[in-house]
Amino acid sequence: MALTRYRRFLKLCEEWPVEESKRGRDLGTFLRQRVAQAFREGENTEISDPVTCDEMFESLARIHSNYYKNKYPRLKDTSFTGVTVEECNLVLATDNLKQMEEASKGTWTKLREKFSAKNSEDSK
Repeated sequence: MALTRYRRFLKLCEEWPVEESKRGRDLGTFLRQRVAQAFREGENTEISDPVTCDEMFESLARIHSNYYKNKYPRLKDTSFTGVTVEECNLVLATDNLKQMEEASKGTWTKLREKFSAKNSEDSK
């Protein structure tokens, strides 16, 4: 039975897309890592709680198939802020988050980082 569960999780991982814009923070990548941890021995892995394992798989499969999105359709494609899905994805992209983090640093923090980087280069 572990063989069947393992193969079901592998198939789900293959189908789950990886979002390149969210490097290191992507749900697909996280899922693949967790499946690799849970099934360290592959098909021969002993599953201590098969019921919980099956429930987890079913939950992930529902998320992947957009079950809830289809069951509860939204009237509008925006949130209460008026931001669209595309705009949210743009803001949450890893590169944009790094830029926003850099922009939110204070002047003193930027100066301190700049001079500490120069001092460490001078000492080499």
